[in-house]
Amino acid sequence: MIIFNRFIPFGTFLAINLFGLIFVRKGHKLTEVDLRHESIHTRQMRELLYVPFYILYVLEWLVRLIQHRHFMRAYLSISFEREAYAHQYEPDYLQQRHHFAWLRYL
Repeated sequence: MIIFNRFIPFGTFLAINLFGLIFVRKGHKLTEVDLRHESIHTRQMRELLYVPFYILYVLEWLVRLIQHRHFMRAYLSISFEREAYAHQYEPDYLQQRHHFAWLRYL
């Protein structure tokens, strides 16, 4: 489900996936690439049963933040994001994706 609103996401982000609900900044058009990126995150969440996904996501972001000392570099180096960005242009990626594919990006 896609929810357009003016409150979520925060900051400079245009879309965020929370428990499979995609929140999009009002006035932003969600492209097929954006939707595919968020769909990859939904698949990651499902295979980790949602809450552990967020725990691992935040823990890895903290480690990467210490490592890189830069918010965006830390965000872009999270394994979940690396998988999503690497395959967001591949229309059939989710059909051929292996379970826990994000582990290859750790």
